[in-house]
Amino acid sequence: MPKTPKPSRTLTRFFVLVGAALAVVGVAGCDAASAPAPVPGTSAPRQVTVVGEGKVNGTPDTLTIGLSIAATAPDAIGASNQTSARANAVTDALAALGIDRTDISTTTVTLQPQYGGSDNTTVVGYQSSNSIDVKVRKIETGPQVLGAITTTGGDTTRINSVTYSIEDDSQLVKDARGRAFDDAKGRAQQYADLSGLDLGKVLSISEIGSGAPPTMPSPVRFDATAEAVPLSPGQQTVGFSVTVVWELG
Repeated sequence: MPKTPKPSRTLTRFFVLVGAALAVVGVAGCDAASAPAPVPGTSAPRQVTVVGEGKVNGTPDTLTIGLSIAATAPDAIGASNQTSARANAVTDALAALGIDRTDISTTTVTLQPQYGGSDNTTVVGYQSSNSIDVKVRKIETGPQVLGAITTTGGDTTRINSVTYSIEDDSQLVKDARGRAFDDAKGRAQQYADLSGLDLGKVLSISEIGSGAPPTMPSPVRFDATAEAVPLSPGQQTVGFSVTVVWELG
């Protein structure tokens, strides 16, 4: 009866190594299956979002007048020269009232042809215009300044805007911002008390500023013989709306 050949030592060693490797894999698989699940992520903290508002009133201390002076002539140079002469005269009149020349600034200069004729395509002249901003720091002299402008500039003078403002409103801004935050904190504290929780740390803050200087409707043309225009600065409001998110504990 033929004998079954015995496996070689090399082949036997190969099977032993493979078996050992499978055993290691099996153990590793058992360890992975028995490992605890990862800790789930923590939920977002309880929080309250409130909007606070703060407003502070201040009296304007600066008046800015926007005006324009125009002139029309048959030629461009003539129109430009007339406008320049009137603008210089207005500047000198304002300086005589005590306005610093550095507070008088030219903002726009224009020169445009004027058309006419039967077909309205023929150049019949030119119109020149200078726009000037005047900053009046003694606002009680506003009516006198307007009178000097219209008297010196003539009938072609236009008052485009009269704007009151506060030269330095930094303190008003700080006060309005503080009131807005205090208002938001008071609202948040009330909600925390109503819910039986403690008001925690601030998570975020965002703000929106508000308030604009009062402006007189424009444009307006004042007759040189008209009575002084009454002006009143009124009050300027500086306000903030702030949105704050607090954590609740």
